Amino acid sequence: MHRSLLPALFLLLSSWSTLLVNAASQPLTQITANIGPNPNNVGMFLYKPAKLASPLPLIVAIHQCTGSAQGYFESTQYANLADEYGFLVIYPNSPRSGSCFDVNTPQTLTHDGGGDSQGIASMVSYAISTYGVDSTKVFVTGTSSGAMMTNVMAGSYPNLFAAASAYSGVPFGCFAGASSWNSQCSEGQLIKTADQWGDEVRAAYPGYTGPRPKMMLWHGTADTTLYYANYGEEIKEWTDVLGVSQTPTTTTQNDPQSGYTKTTYGSVVVGYSAAGVGHTVPVHETVDLAWFGIPFSGSSTGTPTTTLPVSTPPVTTTSSSTGSTGTGSSGGGTQAEWGQCGGIGWTGPTSCVAGTTCQAMNAYYSQCLP
Repeated sequence: MHRSLLPALFLLLSSWSTLLVNAASQPLTQITANIGPNPNNVGMFLYKPAKLASPLPLIVAIHQCTGSAQGYFESTQYANLADEYGFLVIYPNSPRSGSCFDVNTPQTLTHDGGGDSQGIASMVSYAISTYGVDSTKVFVTGTSSGAMMTNVMAGSYPNLFAAASAYSGVPFGCFAGASSWNSQCSEGQLIKTADQWGDEVRAAYPGYTGPRPKMMLWHGTADTTLYYANYGEEIKEWTDVLGVSQTPTTTTQNDPQSGYTKTTYGSVVVGYSAAGVGHTVPVHETVDLAWFGIPFSGSSTGTPTTTLPVSTPPVTTTSSSTGSTGTGSSGGGTQAEWGQCGGIGWTGPTSCVAGTTCQAMNAYYSQCLP
Protein backbone atom coordinates (compact mmCIF):
# COMPACT_ATOMS: atom_id res chain seq x y z
CA MET A 1 0.00 0.00 0.00
CA HIS A 2 1.19 3.54 -0.67
CA ARG A 3 2.24 5.10 2.62
CA SER A 4 0.28 8.25 1.83
CA LEU A 5 -2.94 6.22 1.80
CA LEU A 6 -2.53 4.65 5.19
CA PRO A 7 -3.80 7.52 7.39
CA ALA A 8 -6.90 8.08 5.27
CA LEU A 9 -7.65 4.41 4.78
CA PHE A 10 -7.17 2.96 8.19
CA LEU A 11 -7.31 5.87 10.68
CA LEU A 12 -4.93 4.46 13.21
CA LEU A 13 -5.92 5.55 16.68
CA SER A 14 -2.72 4.44 18.33
CA SER A 15 -3.17 6.67 21.36
CA TRP A 16 -6.25 4.68 22.32
CA SER A 17 -4.39 1.38 22.53
CA THR A 18 -2.86 2.30 25.87
CA LEU A 19 -6.36 2.87 27.25
CA LEU A 20 -7.73 -0.54 26.33
CA VAL A 21 -7.91 -2.72 29.41
CA ASN A 22 -7.19 -6.40 28.77
CA ALA A 23 -8.30 -8.68 31.55
CA ALA A 24 -6.80 -11.88 30.17
CA SER A 25 -5.16 -13.88 32.92
CA GLN A 26 -1.93 -14.72 31.07
CA PRO A 27 0.54 -12.62 29.05
CA LEU A 28 0.83 -12.65 25.28
CA THR A 29 4.07 -14.45 24.45
CA GLN A 30 6.23 -14.15 21.35
CA ILE A 31 7.38 -17.50 20.01
CA THR A 32 10.95 -17.27 18.73
CA ALA A 33 11.58 -20.98 18.15
CA ASN A 34 12.07 -22.40 14.66
CA ILE A 35 8.46 -22.97 13.65
CA GLY A 36 9.20 -24.16 10.12
CA PRO A 37 9.07 -22.35 6.76
CA ASN A 38 8.44 -18.64 7.34
CA PRO A 39 10.04 -16.85 4.39
CA ASN A 40 8.78 -13.37 5.31
CA ASN A 41 9.44 -13.71 9.05
CA VAL A 42 5.86 -13.14 10.14
CA GLY A 43 5.89 -12.79 13.93
CA MET A 44 4.18 -15.47 16.01
CA PHE A 45 2.52 -14.41 19.25
CA LEU A 46 0.65 -16.95 21.37
CA TYR A 47 -1.98 -16.70 24.06
CA LYS A 48 -2.10 -19.85 26.18
CA PRO A 49 -4.64 -19.86 29.01
CA ALA A 50 -3.83 -21.50 32.32
CA LYS A 51 -6.40 -24.25 31.74
CA LEU A 52 -6.59 -25.99 28.37
CA ALA A 53 -9.62 -27.72 26.92
CA SER A 54 -9.58 -31.32 25.76
CA PRO A 55 -9.79 -31.60 22.79
CA LEU A 56 -7.72 -28.44 22.33
CA PRO A 57 -8.90 -25.90 19.72
CA LEU A 58 -6.84 -23.12 18.13
CA ILE A 59 -7.96 -19.74 16.77
CA VAL A 60 -5.65 -17.74 14.51
CA ALA A 61 -6.61 -14.04 14.92
CA ILE A 62 -5.11 -11.67 12.33
CA HIS A 63 -4.77 -7.91 12.80
CA GLN A 64 -5.54 -5.06 10.40
CA CYS A 65 -3.17 -2.73 8.52
CA THR A 66 -1.41 -0.35 10.93
CA GLY A 67 -2.21 -2.85 13.67
CA SER A 68 -0.17 -5.46 15.49
CA ALA A 69 -0.49 -8.78 17.25
CA GLN A 70 -0.39 -6.99 20.59
CA GLY A 71 -3.03 -4.51 19.49
CA TYR A 72 -5.41 -7.19 18.26
CA PHE A 73 -4.87 -9.12 21.49
CA GLU A 74 -5.85 -6.00 23.46
CA SER A 75 -8.78 -4.83 21.34
CA THR A 76 -10.60 -8.15 20.90
CA GLN A 77 -11.93 -10.64 23.43
CA TYR A 78 -10.52 -13.91 22.07
CA ALA A 79 -7.94 -14.15 24.86
CA ASN A 80 -10.51 -13.48 27.59
CA LEU A 81 -12.78 -16.12 26.08
CA ALA A 82 -9.80 -18.49 25.88
CA ASP A 83 -9.51 -18.19 29.66
CA GLU A 84 -13.06 -19.44 29.93
CA TYR A 85 -13.11 -22.11 27.22
CA GLY A 86 -9.49 -23.25 27.13
CA PHE A 87 -8.47 -22.72 23.50
CA LEU A 88 -5.18 -21.33 22.20
CA VAL A 89 -4.94 -18.11 20.20
CA ILE A 90 -2.18 -17.30 17.72
CA TYR A 91 -1.80 -13.64 16.77
CA PRO A 92 0.40 -13.30 13.65
CA ASN A 93 2.32 -10.03 13.41
CA SER A 94 2.93 -8.44 10.01
CA PRO A 95 6.64 -8.12 9.19
CA ARG A 96 6.42 -5.02 7.00
CA SER A 97 6.07 -1.25 7.21
CA GLY A 98 2.41 -0.29 7.35
CA SER A 99 1.65 -3.62 9.00
CA CYS A 100 -0.43 -4.98 6.12
CA PHE A 101 -0.24 -8.66 5.25
CA ASP A 102 0.89 -10.14 1.94
CA VAL A 103 -2.38 -10.99 0.19
CA ASN A 104 -1.32 -10.27 -3.39
CA THR A 105 1.81 -12.23 -4.35
CA PRO A 106 1.70 -15.55 -6.20
CA GLN A 107 3.69 -17.04 -3.33
CA THR A 108 1.11 -16.29 -0.65
CA LEU A 109 -1.76 -17.28 -2.98
CA THR A 110 -0.24 -20.74 -3.53
CA HIS A 111 -0.17 -23.69 -1.15
CA ASP A 112 3.37 -24.06 0.21
CA GLY A 113 4.43 -21.32 -2.21
CA GLY A 114 5.91 -18.93 0.35
CA GLY A 115 4.69 -15.51 1.40
CA ASP A 116 2.99 -14.60 4.67
CA SER A 117 0.50 -17.43 4.31
CA GLN A 118 3.19 -20.10 4.57
CA GLY A 119 4.55 -18.52 7.73
CA ILE A 120 1.09 -18.55 9.32
CA ALA A 121 0.55 -22.13 8.17
CA SER A 122 3.82 -23.06 9.89
CA MET A 123 2.52 -21.49 13.11
CA VAL A 124 -0.51 -23.76 12.96
CA SER A 125 1.60 -26.85 12.36
CA TYR A 126 3.91 -25.83 15.19
CA ALA A 127 0.98 -25.42 17.60
CA ILE A 128 -0.38 -28.83 16.64
CA SER A 129 2.95 -30.57 17.24
CA THR A 130 4.07 -28.55 20.28
CA TYR A 131 0.90 -27.98 22.28
CA GLY A 132 -1.30 -30.86 21.22
CA VAL A 133 -3.87 -28.82 19.29
CA ASP A 134 -6.56 -30.99 17.70
CA SER A 135 -5.85 -30.62 13.97
CA THR A 136 -9.57 -30.82 13.19
CA LYS A 137 -10.34 -27.84 15.44
CA VAL A 138 -8.29 -25.01 13.96
CA PHE A 139 -9.99 -21.74 12.96
CA VAL A 140 -8.98 -18.41 11.46
CA THR A 141 -10.41 -14.90 11.76
CA GLY A 142 -9.28 -11.35 11.07
CA THR A 143 -10.15 -7.72 10.42
CA SER A 144 -9.52 -5.69 7.23
CA SER A 145 -6.06 -6.79 6.03
CA GLY A 146 -6.48 -9.63 8.52
CA ALA A 147 -9.81 -10.49 6.91
CA MET A 148 -8.14 -10.51 3.49
CA MET A 149 -5.50 -12.81 5.00
CA THR A 150 -8.27 -14.98 6.45
CA ASN A 151 -9.58 -15.47 2.91
CA VAL A 152 -6.04 -16.24 1.74
CA MET A 153 -5.48 -18.84 4.47
CA ALA A 154 -8.82 -20.51 3.69
CA GLY A 155 -7.87 -20.68 0.02
CA SER A 156 -4.16 -21.56 0.17
CA TYR A 157 -4.35 -23.88 3.21
CA PRO A 158 -7.84 -25.42 3.26
CA ASN A 159 -6.33 -28.54 4.83
CA LEU A 160 -5.54 -26.65 8.04
CA PHE A 161 -8.81 -24.90 8.92
CA ALA A 162 -12.30 -26.06 9.83
CA ALA A 163 -13.95 -22.62 9.69
CA ALA A 164 -13.19 -18.95 9.12
CA SER A 165 -14.70 -15.56 9.99
CA ALA A 166 -13.66 -12.49 7.97
CA TYR A 167 -14.48 -8.92 9.04
CA SER A 168 -14.52 -6.42 6.16
CA GLY A 169 -12.24 -8.18 3.71
CA VAL A 170 -12.15 -9.05 0.01
CA PRO A 171 -12.30 -12.36 -1.89
CA PHE A 172 -9.31 -14.65 -2.18
CA GLY A 173 -7.23 -13.46 -5.14
CA CYS A 174 -8.88 -10.04 -5.39
CA PHE A 175 -5.62 -8.20 -4.61
CA ALA A 176 -3.49 -10.48 -6.83
CA GLY A 177 -0.79 -8.58 -8.69
CA ALA A 178 2.53 -6.81 -8.40
CA SER A 179 1.28 -4.00 -6.15
CA SER A 180 0.41 -4.49 -2.50
CA TRP A 181 -2.66 -2.27 -2.98
CA ASN A 182 -5.28 -2.93 -5.66
CA SER A 183 -7.65 0.02 -6.10
CA GLN A 184 -9.88 -1.85 -8.53
CA CYS A 185 -10.52 -4.49 -5.89
CA SER A 186 -10.68 -2.16 -2.90
CA GLU A 187 -13.25 0.04 -4.64
CA GLY A 188 -15.45 -2.94 -5.42
CA GLN A 189 -14.92 -2.78 -9.18
CA LEU A 190 -13.38 -6.23 -9.63
CA ILE A 191 -16.46 -8.28 -10.52
CA LYS A 192 -16.29 -11.94 -11.54
CA THR A 193 -18.65 -14.85 -11.85
CA ALA A 194 -18.92 -17.29 -8.98
CA ASP A 195 -17.11 -19.93 -11.03
CA GLN A 196 -14.28 -17.53 -11.88
CA TRP A 197 -13.79 -16.69 -8.22
CA GLY A 198 -14.00 -20.36 -7.33
CA ASP A 199 -11.32 -21.17 -9.88
CA GLU A 200 -9.03 -18.65 -8.16
CA VAL A 201 -9.32 -20.65 -4.94
CA ARG A 202 -9.04 -24.06 -6.56
CA ALA A 203 -5.89 -22.97 -8.44
CA ALA A 204 -4.18 -22.18 -5.13
CA TYR A 205 -3.93 -25.87 -4.24
CA PRO A 206 -4.21 -27.90 -7.45
CA GLY A 207 -5.51 -31.42 -6.98
CA TYR A 208 -6.76 -30.83 -3.44
CA THR A 209 -9.95 -32.81 -2.82
CA GLY A 210 -10.21 -32.71 0.96
CA PRO A 211 -12.58 -30.68 3.15
CA ARG A 212 -12.56 -26.89 3.02
CA PRO A 213 -13.34 -24.46 5.83
CA LYS A 214 -16.86 -23.12 6.15
CA MET A 215 -16.93 -19.33 5.81
CA MET A 216 -18.52 -16.49 7.79
CA LEU A 217 -18.34 -13.07 6.12
CA TRP A 218 -19.04 -9.63 7.64
CA HIS A 219 -19.23 -6.29 5.82
CA GLY A 220 -20.61 -2.80 6.34
CA THR A 221 -22.73 -1.17 3.67
CA ALA A 222 -20.96 2.18 4.20
CA ASP A 223 -17.42 0.83 3.85
CA THR A 224 -15.35 3.22 1.72
CA THR A 225 -12.00 1.50 2.30
CA LEU A 226 -12.85 -1.99 1.06
CA TYR A 227 -16.15 -1.26 -0.63
CA TYR A 228 -19.33 -3.18 0.13
CA ALA A 229 -19.40 -4.79 -3.34
CA ASN A 230 -16.58 -7.04 -2.12
CA TYR A 231 -19.04 -8.69 0.26
CA GLY A 232 -21.14 -9.95 -2.64
CA GLU A 233 -18.03 -11.15 -4.46
CA GLU A 234 -16.94 -13.08 -1.35
CA ILE A 235 -20.38 -14.70 -1.18
CA LYS A 236 -20.08 -15.71 -4.84
CA GLU A 237 -16.60 -17.13 -4.31
CA TRP A 238 -17.22 -19.25 -1.26
CA THR A 239 -20.66 -20.54 -2.24
CA ASP A 240 -19.04 -21.77 -5.46
CA VAL A 241 -16.04 -23.32 -3.69
CA LEU A 242 -18.24 -25.01 -1.10
CA GLY A 243 -20.84 -26.13 -3.60
CA VAL A 244 -23.97 -24.35 -2.42
CA SER A 245 -26.42 -21.99 -4.12
CA GLN A 246 -25.90 -18.23 -4.15
CA THR A 247 -29.58 -17.92 -3.23
CA PRO A 248 -29.84 -17.62 0.55
CA THR A 249 -31.29 -20.55 2.45
CA THR A 250 -32.47 -18.15 5.17
CA THR A 251 -32.52 -14.38 5.65
CA THR A 252 -32.88 -12.89 9.14
CA GLN A 253 -33.19 -9.19 9.93
CA ASN A 254 -31.59 -7.57 13.00
CA ASP A 255 -29.34 -10.55 13.68
CA PRO A 256 -27.13 -10.53 15.71
CA GLN A 257 -28.07 -6.89 16.42
CA SER A 258 -30.20 -4.09 15.04
CA GLY A 259 -29.33 -3.13 11.46
CA TYR A 260 -27.55 -6.38 10.62
CA THR A 261 -28.98 -8.84 8.11
CA LYS A 262 -27.89 -12.46 8.35
CA THR A 263 -28.04 -14.71 5.31
CA THR A 264 -27.14 -18.40 5.25
CA TYR A 265 -26.16 -20.54 2.31
CA GLY A 266 -26.65 -24.14 3.30
CA SER A 267 -24.69 -24.81 6.46
CA VAL A 268 -21.30 -23.72 5.14
CA VAL A 269 -21.50 -20.01 4.28
CA VAL A 270 -22.97 -17.26 6.46
CA GLY A 271 -23.03 -13.55 5.66
CA TYR A 272 -23.68 -10.53 7.89
CA SER A 273 -24.49 -7.26 6.12
CA ALA A 274 -24.23 -4.33 8.54
CA ALA A 275 -26.39 -1.37 7.45
CA GLY A 276 -24.67 2.01 7.77
CA VAL A 277 -21.45 0.53 9.17
CA GLY A 278 -18.17 1.61 7.61
CA HIS A 279 -14.71 0.15 7.85
CA THR A 280 -14.58 -2.05 9.86
CA VAL A 281 -17.43 -4.16 11.22
CA PRO A 282 -16.86 -4.59 14.98
CA VAL A 283 -15.69 -8.05 15.99
CA HIS A 284 -18.44 -10.32 17.33
CA GLU A 285 -16.36 -12.85 19.24
CA THR A 286 -19.16 -14.94 20.72
CA VAL A 287 -20.80 -15.28 17.30
CA ASP A 288 -17.45 -16.47 15.98
CA LEU A 289 -17.13 -19.03 18.75
CA ALA A 290 -20.61 -20.37 18.03
CA TRP A 291 -19.64 -20.67 14.34
CA PHE A 292 -16.46 -22.49 15.33
CA GLY A 293 -18.40 -24.74 17.69
CA ILE A 294 -16.47 -23.74 20.81
CA PRO A 295 -16.85 -25.29 23.33
CA PHE A 296 -17.26 -28.68 21.74
CA SER A 297 -19.63 -31.39 22.84
CA GLY A 298 -17.82 -33.42 25.46
CA SER A 299 -15.22 -30.72 26.01
CA SER A 300 -13.85 -30.38 29.52
CA THR A 301 -14.75 -26.68 29.46
CA GLY A 302 -18.48 -27.28 29.74
CA THR A 303 -21.32 -25.01 28.62
CA PRO A 304 -20.88 -21.38 27.50
CA THR A 305 -21.78 -18.94 30.24
CA THR A 306 -20.47 -15.62 28.95
CA THR A 307 -21.83 -13.19 26.38
CA LEU A 308 -19.50 -10.25 25.71
CA PRO A 309 -20.19 -7.00 23.90
CA VAL A 310 -18.73 -6.76 20.41
CA SER A 311 -15.21 -5.39 20.10
CA THR A 312 -14.18 -2.56 17.83
CA PRO A 313 -10.51 -2.64 16.76
CA PRO A 314 -8.78 0.75 16.75
CA VAL A 315 -9.12 1.04 12.92
CA THR A 316 -12.92 1.10 12.97
CA THR A 317 -14.53 4.00 11.11
CA THR A 318 -18.29 3.58 11.20
CA SER A 319 -20.69 5.99 9.58
CA SER A 320 -22.61 6.54 12.78
CA SER A 321 -21.75 6.57 16.47
CA THR A 322 -22.12 3.30 18.34
CA GLY A 323 -22.67 4.62 21.83
CA SER A 324 -22.78 2.04 24.57
CA THR A 325 -22.91 2.31 28.29
CA GLY A 326 -20.54 0.26 30.38
CA THR A 327 -21.36 -2.99 32.06
CA GLY A 328 -19.98 -2.22 35.50
CA SER A 329 -21.77 -0.86 38.53
CA SER A 330 -23.06 2.67 38.18
CA GLY A 331 -21.11 5.29 40.06
CA GLY A 332 -22.11 8.83 40.92
CA GLY A 333 -21.15 11.97 39.07
CA THR A 334 -20.37 12.69 35.43
CA GLN A 335 -17.23 11.56 33.66
CA ALA A 336 -15.10 14.05 31.70
CA GLU A 337 -14.35 13.75 27.99
CA TRP A 338 -11.94 10.85 27.29
CA GLY A 339 -12.50 9.39 30.74
CA GLN A 340 -13.57 5.81 31.49
CA CYS A 341 -17.33 5.39 31.82
CA GLY A 342 -17.92 1.64 31.94
CA GLY A 343 -16.71 -1.90 31.49
CA ILE A 344 -16.69 -5.09 33.48
CA GLY A 345 -15.73 -4.26 37.07
CA TRP A 346 -16.03 -0.47 36.59
CA THR A 347 -17.60 1.28 39.58
CA GLY A 348 -17.06 4.90 38.59
CA PRO A 349 -19.32 7.33 36.71
CA THR A 350 -21.28 5.95 33.77
CA SER A 351 -22.71 9.30 32.62
CA CYS A 352 -20.63 11.47 30.31
CA VAL A 353 -20.21 15.22 30.17
CA ALA A 354 -22.46 17.01 27.65
CA GLY A 355 -21.32 16.60 24.07
CA THR A 356 -19.85 13.13 24.60
CA THR A 357 -21.26 9.61 24.76
CA CYS A 358 -20.07 6.48 26.51
CA GLN A 359 -18.70 4.15 23.85
CA ALA A 360 -17.46 0.59 24.40
CA MET A 361 -13.88 -0.10 23.34
CA ASN A 362 -14.13 -3.68 24.53
CA ALA A 363 -15.93 -5.57 27.31
CA TYR A 364 -13.64 -4.08 29.93
CA TYR A 365 -13.29 -0.47 28.87
CA SER A 366 -15.82 2.16 27.76
CA GLN A 367 -14.80 5.77 27.21
CA CYS A 368 -16.50 9.19 26.98
CA LEU A 369 -15.95 10.26 23.39
CA PRO A 370 -17.15 13.30 21.44
